[in-house]
Amino acid sequence: MTVRIMSVWTLDDVPWDAFDPARVDPELLRIIKAAALTERNSAQYARYLRNVFHDDPAFGAQVDQWAEEEARHGDALGRWAELAEPGFDFRATFQRFVEGYVIPTDVEQSVRGSRTGEMVARCIVETGTSSFYSALRDATEEPVLKDICQRIAGDEFRHYKLFYTTLQHTLAAENVSRARRVLVAVSRMRESEDDELAFAYHCANTPDRPYDRATSARAYAARAFSRYRLSHVERGGAMALKAAGLDPRGRLGRLATGALWRYLRFRLWRMADEVRAANLPQGCAAQA
Repeated sequence: MTVRIMSVWTLDDVPWDAFDPARVDPELLRIIKAAALTERNSAQYARYLRNVFHDDPAFGAQVDQWAEEEARHGDALGRWAELAEPGFDFRATFQRFVEGYVIPTDVEQSVRGSRTGEMVARCIVETGTSSFYSALRDATEEPVLKDICQRIAGDEFRHYKLFYTTLQHTLAAENVSRARRVLVAVSRMRESEDDELAFAYHCANTPDRPYDRATSARAYAARAFSRYRLSHVERGGAMALKAAGLDPRGRLGRLATGALWRYLRFRLWRMADEVRAANLPQGCAAQA
C-alpha cells in the first residue's frame, strides 16, 4: 500500500522578501509561535506510529516522510515568527518545549485500542490542522504568512488522505464498529484542549511566568477559534465525519456540523473577557 503524500515545496520556495511587518497581527503571531512548536515536534509522533505499525515498513517509510513535512511546517512558521518578532528565538523555544512535553513512544500497540482507532485519530488531527491553517490563511493580511498557511493547509489535506487510505486497510482487517470509530473521533477532538497546545502557547509567549494550563489553553483557544468561518467548519466537519464512518451529506452530518459551529461560538462567548482583552473578533459569526 503506497499513498503519495510528497510535498512539492521547500523553505526556499516561500517568498520571504515579501514580508510586510506592518501587516503582522500581534495576536495571530502568538498562536503562530505555538503552532510552530507543535508542528516541529513530529519526530515523537513518528516514533510512536512506527512502533504501532512495526510490521508495516512501507507505512513506516510514509510516516517518516510525513514527519519530515510536519517539521518543515514548524521551521517555516518559526522563521516567519522570528521575522515578525525579532527577539523570538525559535530553536531555543522549541528546546524548552520538548524538554517539558513528552509523549510515551515505547509502545507495541495503539493507545486507541486498534490500528483502525489510531488512523481515525490521525485523520481527526489532520482535519483540525487543515481547517486551522485554512482559517489562518484567510484571516491574515501578511503575504508571507498567507503563503505559508496555504502551503501547510494543502499538505495537511494530503496527510489526511494518507491516513484515511490506511484506515480503509486496517478497517478491512480489524472490522472495528462504526460506534467505536465515532467514540475515538469524539475523544480525539476533545484532546485538542490537552496540554500540548497549552504548553506550547506558554513556552512561546509567557515563559517567564509559571505554567498554568487553564490560562494558557484559554488564551490559545480565544485567538484560534475567533479566526474560523463557517466554511472552515463545514469542510472540517465533513472530513471528520467521513473518518468516523458517517455520511457528511446526510442529516446526521448536517446536524453534527451545525453543532460544531454552535460549540465554537459558545466557547468564544465563554471566553469573552479573553477575546476583548486581545481585541479579537467578537465571535465566529462575525466572520461567517
